[in-house]
Amino acid sequence: MNVREFLDRLLTSPHTRKSIAHVKHLAARPARYGRLKQPLADPLPAVLNARGLAELYTHQVQAIEQIRDSRDVVVVTGTASGKTLCYNLPVMEDCLRQPQTAALYLFPTKALCQDQLGTIQDFLFGQPRLSDALRPAIYDGDTPTTNRRRIKSEANVVLTNPDMLHVGILPYHAKWGRFLSDLKFIVIDEVHTYRGIFGANVAGVLRRLVRVCRHYGAEPTFICASATVANPGELTERLIARPVAV
Repeated sequence: MNVREFLDRLLTSPHTRKSIAHVKHLAARPARYGRLKQPLADPLPAVLNARGLAELYTHQVQAIEQIRDSRDVVVVTGTASGKTLCYNLPVMEDCLRQPQTAALYLFPTKALCQDQLGTIQDFLFGQPRLSDALRPAIYDGDTPTTNRRRIKSEANVVLTNPDMLHVGILPYHAKWGRFLSDLKFIVIDEVHTYRGIFGANVAGVLRRLVRVCRHYGAEPTFICASATVANPGELTERLIARPVAV
């Protein structure tokens, strides 16, 4: 079923049509592409080409250039516009060039962690250099106890959620010393979910994370993303207590 068929079904079904208040059709717009000042580290260009991604969109180029300059950024574009590449590509590139690089990915749900781990593993499939450079792992409440010590000592890309960061990582930061001392990127996806009381609590956890990182001599760059927030700069700056490029 394509998108048009799905929408037609929503509009005609007696179970859903009464719940639809407004329908607006947006005309297609031509894609806008950009070029990085320096090409991505090998083998990333070949991996992208193999996936049919010969060019990067302008927002992807802008985000990558800002991240290369160690600037905190928030990327806000429509659904399915390639936001994941805005953080995966610079993280992968840095891991290829600096083997000690570590990255922490924060998602609001365990399901998103699983989805994004699958995305990273798709990139690594059949790519020995990437597989050697990236050692991703999920660390959450479902992670078997037998795997946790290995993740702390070996993983350099850890995917988790704010709750696990608060109760399972920061209180035991001494055991995470290797990872935290090498932490260069903190990725916060679905940043629009961190509002109200929940957002205030997450903001406190992030401030503690930054203090712990400084204790270990690290000053990571924040990479945030959302598809639905109207005030990305204001929300993200209040969340991480730092200015961001939007």
